[in-house]
Amino acid sequence: MKVSTRGRYGLRAMVDIAANTREGSCVSIGCVAKRQNISEGYLEQLISLLKKAGLVKSIRGAQGGYELAKPPEEITVGDILLAIEGPMNLVDCDTKSEACSGGNCDKCATKDVWEQLSNSIMYTANGITLSQLADNYIGMQD
Repeated sequence: MKVSTRGRYGLRAMVDIAANTREGSCVSIGCVAKRQNISEGYLEQLISLLKKAGLVKSIRGAQGGYELAKPPEEITVGDILLAIEGPMNLVDCDTKSEACSGGNCDKCATKDVWEQLSNSIMYTANGITLSQLADNYIGMQD
């Protein structure tokens, strides 16, 4: 499994938003894009996915921008990757997949291995909060 550029950039954007917003403030896409060296157009696409997942919300007006939709302690790396990448499976094991012995997944001897590995990855991703990453990021800036 390889996390795509979209997933990596989406995670970086969320860390940036968490680290650069305070109670009642928000950040513009332009500021995040500049700090993270991501094009604004690409970042807008990622923010749209994060907004649909309920992880960020937009604030209108002259001082508008984006802020987290919930506290960073309640958002995990797994939430962010799921919003950007979709389900994180190592192997497409379903009855419609050719990857599974010609669609015969019930008799696949390795199916449990792939499920356990995928579950372990998501368990780890769900155990890391955005707050932890933002604190690390802020510490690097000092």
